Amino acid sequence: MAVFTEVSLADAQALVDRLGLGPVTALRGIASGIENTNYFVTTERGEWVLTLFERLTHEQLPFYLHLMKHLAGRGIPVPDPQADASGEILHTVCGKPAALVDKLSGGHQLAPSVWHCRQVGQMLARMHLAGRDYPRHQPNLRGLSWWIETVPVVVPHMDESTRRLIEDELAFQRHLAETAGYQALPRGPVHADLFRDNVMFDGLPGHEKLTGFFDFYFAGVDTWLFDLAVCLNDWCIDLPTGRLDEDRASAMVAAYDAECPLSADELRLLPAMMRAGALRFWTSRLWDFHLPREASMLKPHDPTHFERVLRERVANPWHWMRG
Repeated sequence: MAVFTEVSLADAQALVDRLGLGPVTALRGIASGIENTNYFVTTERGEWVLTLFERLTHEQLPFYLHLMKHLAGRGIPVPDPQADASGEILHTVCGKPAALVDKLSGGHQLAPSVWHCRQVGQMLARMHLAGRDYPRHQPNLRGLSWWIETVPVVVPHMDESTRRLIEDELAFQRHLAETAGYQALPRGPVHADLFRDNVMFDGLPGHEKLTGFFDFYFAGVDTWLFDLAVCLNDWCIDLPTGRLDEDRASAMVAAYDAECPLSADELRLLPAMMRAGALRFWTSRLWDFHLPREASMLKPHDPTHFERVLRERVANPWHWMRG
């Protein structure tokens, strides 16, 4: 969907030479994502993903890249940023901050079953636990503060009904964030964008194994529950309607709980966090849709999808109970 910066073969080769990965044999733009420029890079030593960061700065990026290094070192299947001879994993390509990571095997599972959702819940919990001792700190840059800033920018483009919904939900989330129960929720580094197209599976149909999480460039420190809620809102719904598939949702939460037991506050606040996850992505899609940037392959996501999801989460809150 998006290539903001054109990268030549010579540009890619210059980086690969610094990393000692051999001659580049193929370079191809990746038609996904609306935040960064991504290319597949093939060399004699393997396949890689080159990312040029269009919004994130050199100062912000060490949090994300070193988080991936940290998780990879603890056995979590994530792309591993490649270092140069001095150990640097943040590079510059075409004047933009850039990283080269190993390409995960397999493909996306865009029609997930209970089997896939169970694996995502399990690995999400393991990832949260593995990140507990990560020393760097950066807030979720698309968290509550960003919603407060961005909702007033998008509401002039909305009709009365949708404006009322988004403003009411923002007020609800602002109140929730001040409560003792919310402030007691476990926190740490979260992915914050773990949709179906950011997870890889490999293997025979019906028996695929999760091979990795990727695209950590919305990661930040937030509640673990928010991360789980974002997953539920994508992996465990009927996409056309936004309705929750309770079998898939129960499988994901039970698998998470088995690895990282949910607290009483987490169980109580899960419905509210699912609303928060819907608000976050509705807001960002409205922003991308109404205030787009130029890109050679840019197609913003439909914002009405997460409007439907939010309406469903408000009308039909879902509570998970241990069996």
